[in-house]
This record gives sequence, structure tokens and C-alpha cells, in this order.
Amino acid sequence: MLLKSSSLKLAGLLAAIILMLLLMCASVIFGYTDTNLQMAIDAFTNNNGSNEHIIIQMVRLPRALIASVVGASLAIAGVLMQTLTKNPLASPGILGINAGAGFAVVVAITLFSIDSTQGFNALAFLGAAVAAISVYVIGSVGHGGLTPMKLTLAGAAMAAMFSSFTQGLLVLNDALLDQVLFWLAGSVSGRKLETLVSVLPYIGVGWLGSLMISGKMNILAMGEDVAKGLGLNTGFIKIAIGVLVILLAGGSVAVAGPIGFVGIVVPHITRSIVGIDHRWVIPMAGVLGAILLLAADIAARYLLMPSEVPVGVMTAIIGTPFFIFIARKGFNAR
Repeated sequence: MLLKSSSLKLAGLLAAIILMLLLMCASVIFGYTDTNLQMAIDAFTNNNGSNEHIIIQMVRLPRALIASVVGASLAIAGVLMQTLTKNPLASPGILGINAGAGFAVVVAITLFSIDSTQGFNALAFLGAAVAAISVYVIGSVGHGGLTPMKLTLAGAAMAAMFSSFTQGLLVLNDALLDQVLFWLAGSVSGRKLETLVSVLPYIGVGWLGSLMISGKMNILAMGEDVAKGLGLNTGFIKIAIGVLVILLAGGSVAVAGPIGFVGIVVPHITRSIVGIDHRWVIPMAGVLGAILLLAADIAARYLLMPSEVPVGVMTAIIGTPFFIFIARKGFNAR
């Protein structure tokens, strides 16, 4: 643990927030269209309708806000899932929740031609819920009940199944293939601010609920028998965590598509900085998740300029070595 005292943890959290705000400013300024800080300020204080000002207001600002919210949500969801399952590899991507939400949205697009924000949101939440419940049930079947290994295998199986169904649907509608494939890779590019606003109440509930149960998660992390002995209603806490994960992961997929690895990488980095107290882990993970996705999105603009790499590809490049490292070391989620 890097930061041991509460004052150091608070200072670290404030420093992370400042870094996040700086990256949001960088996200607004940097890109294919050449702009600078003064142009960004003028776009909001003295807008002259120029192409640069329009891009800053209508494209880059929503992109920065979406990357921040989605990164924070996926990181917090990863913390919740790793604590609930005692699985260091648990995350919305690895356990198939992102794939389930993504499949539901593709069904809406390809079979029902749904293009409304409300329709996307409802189906993303439904798909996330179905995937989460299915993985939990499958992972609990058999001798020994729910174990980290069985949960990981069940999640991988469900993710593969939903991905296969998604690819099959795309064959039926070639006209939407390019649009949907770019979305499925995970991207914050070209997303409208209205889409973020529509899911923000659900994501906000997910953030607030996570903070409210953070103290009880410390007790749950001690083990179920100990938690019950201390009077904790473990069944209620598990259900609450499941609902919060569905809100956070479903909302994120509805906005930006299924972005992987954020929920794996950030919780482990966070614990190495502030320890295992979820009252610090959850807010710090949220800020670090936003930082990771903002940085990945900025890098994605320059990797193959003038073309852009979907941010989900960048997070995979960052997260895959980390995933292998965790799997080989067998770190225990706290």
C-alpha cells in the first residue's frame, strides 16, 4: 500500500482528481483538428461558429465527459465484482456482462430497427441483467458451489455465447455492419451528450449506492461466515452489489459499447495505492478509471492518425499484459 494514512489518501485522491481534470482538458484540445487552450476557452465564452469551436463543443467535450463517466463506472463495477466473487479476474468484460448488454443492443438495432436512446438503455440494462444472473447461476452449479474458477469459466462461456449470437445477427444486416462493429469494439467517438444524459441517473445511482455500501463491503470481504457473525445481511448486500453492477455496466455499454479490461486493471492498481478499505477504494477507483479511459482515448486518436482506433482496442492493449500477470500470479481479490 503506497498511501498509509488517511491524510495521504485524501491528498492522493485530490491529486488524482486534478490529473483527471487535466486529461479532460487535453481531450478537448488535442485531436486531428488543430486547436489550443485559447480556442477551447473561446468556444464556450465567445463562440464565433467556426469549425474549431463547433468541434470542441459538439464533439470533443461530450467525448471527454463520456470517457470520464464510463471509465469511472467500469472501474467501480470491477471493484464490486471482485469483492463479491473473491475473484481477481472478475470484471464486467471478463464475466460476460458487457457482452450480454452489447448483444441486447445489437438485437435492438438489427432486428427491431430501434434507434431511440431509451430503447438502447432499456435493452442494455436487460442484457446486462440476464448475463449477470446466468453467469452466477451457472457458476454455482455443481460440487463446491460458487468458486472463482467456476465463475471465470462460466463468464468466459457466456461472453463467447453472446459474442457468437452477436456476430450471427450482424450477418443478417450488412448495411449496419460497419456502424455496429465499431460500436462493439468500444468507442467514445461520435457519441452524443444526450445519450450520456439519458443514462446518467442510473449510473449516478450506481456510484452513490457503491459509496453507501462501501463500509459493509469491508465486512463482506472478511468472508461470509465472519460477515454473518458480525450481523451483516449478506444476501441483501450481494443482491445490492449485483444491481449496482448491472446499472454501472449496462449504462456504460449503452453509451460507449463494451469496453474491456478497465474493470480488471484499475481495482488492482487502486488497492496497491490506498489499500483494501472500500471507503477509499471505490472513489479512488472511479477517478483512476476515468483517467485510464481518458488517456487511452487521447492515445487512440494519434496511433493511426488520421484514422482513429476504437478506445476499446487501446484498453485491450493496456489490459491484456496486466490480465496475464494477474492470472499467473493468482492474486487474491480483496
